[in-house]
Amino acid sequence: MAKILVVDDDPDFVEITRTILESHGYEVASAANGDQALQAMRKDVPDLVLLDVMMATVLDGLNLSHVMSEDPVLKDVPVVMVSSITDSPHAGLFPTDEYIPIDAWISKPVQPEELLNKVAQFVKK
Repeated sequence: MAKILVVDDDPDFVEITRTILESHGYEVASAANGDQALQAMRKDVPDLVLLDVMMATVLDGLNLSHVMSEDPVLKDVPVVMVSSITDSPHAGLFPTDEYIPIDAWISKPVQPEELLNKVAQFVKK
């Protein structure tokens, strides 16, 4: 069973995502910020990370993706960034001209079908 780590500080988003993924046969863990996510991943490496951008800091998720890309154990874990930053007042802070070590992007609000299709691109159940 594929393990997916949902990293988001919005408990409603985490629960909705958990419900959708678990009902389709995925195992789901969650973390509310980059530090928690790193601790969780170092204990139990997930098959995929769904990562919000804005959490403890505006670019918390972005920073985590860079840390993961430099970690020999985590660098091959696919990362799907899930965010509404492009529709937020912080959109200007998001670096559009630099390399961001993610594999895909989904904008919030996320449609269940889009979420499942994106996850299926990277992991098998």
